[in-house]
Amino acid sequence: MKEYKVDLHIHTVLSPCGSLMMSPLNIIKEAFRKKIDIIGITDHNSTRQCRVVNEEAKKAGITVYAGVEVTTKEEVHCLAFFETFDILDAFQIYLDSHLPEIMNNTELFGYQLVVDKDENIVCEEPRLLISAISQNIDQVEAKVHSLGGIFIPAHINRAKYGLISQLGFVPPDLNADAYELSKHISTEAFLSGFSNLKGKTFIRSSDAHQPELIGENFTLLKMENTEFDEFRKALKSSQGREAIA
Repeated sequence: MKEYKVDLHIHTVLSPCGSLMMSPLNIIKEAFRKKIDIIGITDHNSTRQCRVVNEEAKKAGITVYAGVEVTTKEEVHCLAFFETFDILDAFQIYLDSHLPEIMNNTELFGYQLVVDKDENIVCEEPRLLISAISQNIDQVEAKVHSLGGIFIPAHINRAKYGLISQLGFVPPDLNADAYELSKHISTEAFLSGFSNLKGKTFIRSSDAHQPELIGENFTLLKMENTEFDEFRKALKSSQGREAIA
């Protein structure tokens, strides 16, 4: 087994309020500099920048888990990851069909851009991607798992857009593959208030919208290799694999 340094929550130039410095090339440069083995690309309600980041990552020997940060109807942020780009595209169709027709205000939220490897603008997303989609958390979880994906509620202890702030509790029957904690609390301190989650898998990530924040928080995945199925096994603590927040 090998331990891989992983940051599963990174935004690109496509995310609202994001930095124009979060181009695919800059993300990979920073991840390489900080010796991160695996990154997760998780723009708000959009997967359209994942392919280019993946191509740049291959050149640097970095693995990309392609995904998205979904804002549910309850305004809970959840991470979803998928094994192939065909499946990722199917999930994008689902997101597009449930994203409301609220236009982006560039003066408030900045430009939501898709760029190529040379940082040329390919297109701009006109709808506000940070909006809540018309599907609740159970519906999102069910859709992610129906496509063979991995479902992780994001920064569940944060004061905004987390499970606890939005729902007031962590649903005991939620079929989550792991839970993300922010940097503001230790796992032990969190579990002292939520003992019902003992035995669950926790991860930590940067939620980076600026290059310097990439890798600020990370998880170690103990796996045979970086294949997606190994990722799944690590979150389940299966066959000696493990996720260490």
